Amino acid sequence: MSRHWRQLPSELASAVRPAVVAQFTEPAEVEVHQASELGLRGCPHCGTVWRDVGEGEPCGHCGTRLHRRKPDSFRRTWALLIAACIMYLPANLLPVMVTRSLFGTQYDTILSGVIYFWVGGSYGVAAIIFVASFLVPLFKLVALVLMTTLAQRGSTWRRPERAKLYHAVEFIGRWSMLDVFVVSLLVGLVRIQGFAEITAGIGIAAFGSVVVLTMLASLSFDPRLTWDPRPERAAPP
Repeated sequence: MSRHWRQLPSELASAVRPAVVAQFTEPAEVEVHQASELGLRGCPHCGTVWRDVGEGEPCGHCGTRLHRRKPDSFRRTWALLIAACIMYLPANLLPVMVTRSLFGTQYDTILSGVIYFWVGGSYGVAAIIFVASFLVPLFKLVALVLMTTLAQRGSTWRRPERAKLYHAVEFIGRWSMLDVFVVSLLVGLVRIQGFAEITAGIGIAAFGSVVVLTMLASLSFDPRLTWDPRPERAAPP
């Protein structure tokens, strides 16, 4: 850059230099528009994008109703999250597995099962059950509550990170039923061997409801709400 400046006359260089420097130093303001502001609607089922369609009109390919945002997203998400939080307590306090043998009957919750495997030396199994059955549902509940609260307030705090958090919740949701699969596997194996009888406790139903409710809450939450501007509040009279 300095070599090119020496080739110019001093008067011309002094006149051009501020304009060039301003061009490279001052960031250009880019006006950003949302797709909905441009009259675009994306079909959530087939992915087709339509222009200049009304709210609630059917998709021309699959017939799915097109909306700017998911209808009643906040209300549905909060209702499902509250129900999941209520069921989270019995899912961890009630027994998920009942073992009947010649030595008596044993009731195991999720955490007692983790302790049993840990004491028995099965550290890997204990860690997997603890993460998949205790931490993952708790992480999903906290993450969904955080994303819903910030989106409802129109917060601009770490929007890209919140979008990535939503994708992480969607990704790990498929592993939430691991504890149910473990109990089902143990029920089949122990009954085949004939040494004891293992049945699923009432806690497994509560745990399954937590998993289903969090999955439905994740589906009800519209991640596009994260990028919507702060809602305008009416001025006091």
